[in-house]
Amino acid sequence: MAVSSDRPLRADARRNRDLLLASAVRLFTERGLDVTLDAIAKDAGVGIGTLYRHFPTREALIEAAYRNELTVVCDAVPDLLAALPPEQALRAWMDRFLDYATTKFGMADALHAVIASGVNPYAESLDRLVSAVEALLTATATSGTVRTDVSAEDVVFALSGIALATSEPGRREQASRLLDLLLDGLRYRR
Repeated sequence: MAVSSDRPLRADARRNRDLLLASAVRLFTERGLDVTLDAIAKDAGVGIGTLYRHFPTREALIEAAYRNELTVVCDAVPDLLAALPPEQALRAWMDRFLDYATTKFGMADALHAVIASGVNPYAESLDRLVSAVEALLTATATSGTVRTDVSAEDVVFALSGIALATSEPGRREQASRLLDLLLDGLRYRR
């Protein structure tokens, strides 16, 4: 009996799905493409049948794990803006973006396997990230703390460059300094 994908998951099924996604991200990032689905299920504390009920293929799991990480970083914006002044919210989000990018780089081989299967997990990524940054830039512009002549897409590309340049282990402190430098540049007025 097929379950409609439009119906919300029961609380226990949602919890299992979330555990599987967290385990998949961590293990694909740490061990690469060689991690087994059994290892992911075991790490999540569920059976392999539960994994397959949620993700019928390895590629479906990898794609869902990546998209979940994208959703986490993009959906953080409203909470950050509610809890922090706009400029601090932007800086906090930059750190979250770095975590997201680090995960994406760690899962690169797994994501390439998904692409090879004919699915593009990145199809909506840029649009979603640009929308998140637009909300942050709008808030900072309204507060008068950041210049208004910088596009959200430019900020996303700058953040991506920082993430790529500092993707090696042990470079987080340098990445943090570069994020501060980017934020200083966003404050600069001509």
